[in-house]
Amino acid sequence: MKTLTVFTPAYNRANTIEKTYQSLCRQTCKDFEWLVVNDGSTDNTKDLIAGWTKEGKINIRYIYQENQGMHGAHNTAYKNIHTELNICIDSDDYMPDDAVEQIITFWKQNGSRQYAGIIGLDITKDGHIIGKDFPEGLKCTTVRNYYEKLGGRGDKKMVYRTDVINSYPEYPMFEGEHYIGLSYKYHLIDEDYQLLVINTPLVVVEYQDDGSSRGMWKQYWNNPKGFSFLRKFDMVQTTSWKRKLKDNIHYVSHSLRSRNKQFIRESPMKFLTILSIIPGISLYLVNKNKVKKGKLYR
Repeated sequence: MKTLTVFTPAYNRANTIEKTYQSLCRQTCKDFEWLVVNDGSTDNTKDLIAGWTKEGKINIRYIYQENQGMHGAHNTAYKNIHTELNICIDSDDYMPDDAVEQIITFWKQNGSRQYAGIIGLDITKDGHIIGKDFPEGLKCTTVRNYYEKLGGRGDKKMVYRTDVINSYPEYPMFEGEHYIGLSYKYHLIDEDYQLLVINTPLVVVEYQDDGSSRGMWKQYWNNPKGFSFLRKFDMVQTTSWKRKLKDNIHYVSHSLRSRNKQFIRESPMKFLTILSIIPGISLYLVNKNKVKKGKLYR
């Protein structure tokens, strides 16, 4: 059995996923398999994967499902991963040629059941680190600690032990919605485990104009129940009062969008939610104006 699964959720990314595939073919270490979860694509993603599977350059597994969104594709991937480690590489991103080798070598030298996995760097195609690198000498951290206590910035790439990530609840699904922040599971894991830090690029990121990273106003508008769920979770989890306030303001906005009249009763921080009503209404109106001007409705 291979050590690592590289999994890729794919939704109408036939125009970009070849970069992902070619980067995996160039890996200096072949101790991995590629799991592609086709999340209801209507383009020729299926045909591309079939052709690459016949080439036999790397081990490929393919799963098709009706569109469930990124978090639904992650749920499916985790249920079908059998290797010790896993990493998600999006269908518009790709890996440096030695990334798999770096992951496996580092884990074999430093990994243990004490850690949930590894956290490494995202870079742009011209080699610039997304945000900033890790503090010198930092051996391990949680995702939340890195961003909230250490002043971390920018996307980072996590490699998780499969047994660990599958011991926590799946991402919840809400009818008619297709987005929940992936941080939900990462922050659950933070309660019990730390991640080993590797100051090495593990993924080359190319943000797309129609990707979730550049379309958060649309995501907020189209997925209010999912975001309400995540905000309630985060406002309890974080130790930062600034973050708690921000989460409550967003929670009010999402609740207005989903027409949830019980949002105060359902809030785990009722007093702070009440204080957040006016700014939450303002945020809701800003969100509504953004999607109206940008024609970002479904």
